This record gives sequence, structure tokens and C-alpha cells, in this order.
Amino acid sequence: MSARGDDPGTPEPVSGDSSGDSAAGVGGPGDDPRTVADGSPPELPELLGGPGEGSPDSGAPRGRRRGARVAVALSLLLVLTLVVTLTVPATREGLMRLWCDATGGVCPGEELPPITEDEESDWRVRMEPEEAALWGNYVALGDSYSSGDGAGDYDPDTAEPGGCWRSENAYPRVIGEEFDFAGSLAFYACSSHKGKDMLSQVGTPESQIERVTENTSLVTIGIGGNDLGFTPVLRTCIVRMPLLESSVCVEQEEDLESRMDAFEETLAEVLGEIRDRAPDARVLVLGYPRLFPEEPPGMYYTLTVSDQVWLNSVAERFNERIRDGVYAVDGDVYGGRRTGSVEYVNTFSALNGYEVSAEESWLNGIVLGQLGEGLRVDRASFHPTAMGQMSIAERVRLQILEGPERTMYVSRETLDDVDPDQLMSELGGPLDPVGVPDPSESPANEADAP
Repeated sequence: MSARGDDPGTPEPVSGDSSGDSAAGVGGPGDDPRTVADGSPPELPELLGGPGEGSPDSGAPRGRRRGARVAVALSLLLVLTLVVTLTVPATREGLMRLWCDATGGVCPGEELPPITEDEESDWRVRMEPEEAALWGNYVALGDSYSSGDGAGDYDPDTAEPGGCWRSENAYPRVIGEEFDFAGSLAFYACSSHKGKDMLSQVGTPESQIERVTENTSLVTIGIGGNDLGFTPVLRTCIVRMPLLESSVCVEQEEDLESRMDAFEETLAEVLGEIRDRAPDARVLVLGYPRLFPEEPPGMYYTLTVSDQVWLNSVAERFNERIRDGVYAVDGDVYGGRRTGSVEYVNTFSALNGYEVSAEESWLNGIVLGQLGEGLRVDRASFHPTAMGQMSIAERVRLQILEGPERTMYVSRETLDDVDPDQLMSELGGPLDPVGVPDPSESPANEADAP
């Protein structure tokens, strides 16, 4: 994330007389009546209205010419002031006050925190993106797109009506196997989960957020689709008479915008809760993939081309809301010189060429009911297959390797205190109803006992 500033406005030119001529016009050496014969600019005394050689009489009153020249001189002094500000740090504070007084500009309400090499080396350790993600445990949170619902090979304990449907093919499993974490994967994403659920369950054993602990180095989270109600939206679009109810799909626009507005606050709270528990972690927030081709070739069941384009636009706009929310949180993290990060992972085009209507699709399509039952939008409909999850995992992998567009830091104290036993004891979080076996009671330790 890069800081962005606004360019200062261009000053208004100094007006000449009523005929439109400028006493301080801007042009090339041949156009400026104040340029001396060798093409060099006039001396400063001449600009101030002194008797410099070659000063022509412009025909304007002497007082007006003198005022214009003074204005030009002040502009030069202001430029010199800015140059000194950039090149002489020792006088930056005083010159900043001078700039504020001279221009009437808006100055910072409070000083920025000091940044010195000694302070940075005292409590923070600068790390490369990959090592900043691997020093601790990896906790995977989110909804069905993160649990792998639709990708098959489910954990038997989660594969039941109302269950979390965690798949061995889900991207968190792929990431957990590809990278060598100092700790382990704690996989708690759950189908049908909402951001509101994450917040309401904080403090209970069912909470996903409570699984995040101090020695978590990486969090992945994909959440918001159920807050938006995307499956009911699809169902409304699909289960209708396309010729008689042609606008029923896009008529949901206003309601969706309202839900997007509400989710922005939910996402900020969710990320705040995660950051409170793991201030040194890299938190990767995933968007959602596009379901239909960018240019649909034709109808998909009862969905017209315009319906598909609109549904794609809904996903894209929702991703933009998620991205902007993530950037805002990470801006506060980095601007406050804190550790860890909050990063957005763009998965919108992860299924490009393999959308739901493709011959080889990486998305589960609509489930057909029995004869006479019509269409049925099943739980796993429009969810990535194992290949779709693999493609999403590739986006996450690249983010882990490349990191955000800024420097990564981890607390020195956290790194000094972390060890395998501590990482193992934190798996599952402090409210885990099952609990984690005590490492001291492992068979290897028992063999060493007297």
C-alpha cells in the first residue's frame, strides 16, 4: 500500500493591465522582454524593480510593474523554501510552520511518530513477505468458498446438513501443504457462515475468530457472500419465468447496495477482532471469483446474457468494497507503525475461461431436480470444484510470496518467545471445546521419562 498525496494547486498568474498584457508573462527566452541579450534571466534586483541593465519599459505604471515583480520574487523564495524543506531535514519542522503561515494551508493536527533506525531496530524486525507468513501457525477462516464446499473429499465430521463441509481440496489445505510453517494449519472455515456470525460468536467455543491467537503468523479469510445473500439472489434470478419476469433479477439492485453498505462496517469489525488477537500476523482477505464469462455466449438455463453480466458486476462491486475496506485497515496499521498487515487477494479472474457455463468448468453448476421438480439451487451450486480451489490457492500463494506493496515487520518480542510447544498449545484457540493434547504427554516425552 502506498501513501498518496495531492499535488499543490497551480498559483494564479499575476494579472497585468486591462488590455490583457501580463507584466510577468510566462514564455520562452525570446518571448520574455526581461531576458537579456545572451538568453539568461535578469538579475534579482531587476525583478524587484531596481535599475538592472536592459530593463525595458513595458508601458505599465511603475507601481504596478514593481508589484508584479515583487510577486514573482516571492514565488521564487517560496520555491527555495520548499527545496530547503526537502533537503535540510533539521529545519523541516520550522519550515513546515512557515509554509502553513504563508499559504494558509491545512497543517497536520499532530506530529507524525518519530522514525529512527534505533527505534525500528529496538522492537520490530523487518522480514521478507514469505518469512513474515511462516514463523507461526496458519489459521484459515471464512465461509463455504474457503471451507471448500463443492470441492469434494470432505472431513466426515463436517459433511452433514448444517455442517461446515471442509474439503481436503480447499485452498487452505493446499497452502498448508505447500509452505513450511513453523506451526500448523488450523482450518476452521465453515459453510454458510456470515461476517455477522463471526462477531456474534466471539467469546464462545463456536467462534472462528477465537481460533486466532498471538502466535498466528498467517490468517486467510473469505467472508461476506452470505451477508450479501448471494445464493438467494441467484435463486431469485434462476427460479423464475425468464420471458414473463425479465426484470426480477436486476430489481434486487437497491437491496444489494444496502447490504454492501452494511457489510463494510462488519468487515472492519471482523478485521479489528483478528488484529487484536494476532497483531503480528499477515491477514489475507480474499474476494470472490467471477461466476460467468466476461462476455457470456448465451443463456445459462433461465439466466439471460444481461442477467449474467449484471451478476458479474455485483461480484465485482462487492469485491471493490472488500478491497477498499482492507486497504483502509492496513493503512492504519502501517501509518501507525504497527506490525503485521491486512492484505487483499484478488480472485475475481481466478476461474477465467472455466466459469460455470464453460465446457470444462471449475464451478459447480445448477443442480437439476427430478423430473417435474425443475431447477434447484443446491448448497454447492456455483461453488468452486477441486480445480477451482487449486486456482484460488495459486492467487493466495503468490500473495504470500510477493506480499503487499510495503515493508513487513514482526515484533522482536514475539519472535523471541515463539517455540514449537507454544505454537502447538495455541492450536484451536483458548476456547476450543476439544482442546489440544499437552506436548509434554506425547509418546516421545513419555519414553524419556524415568
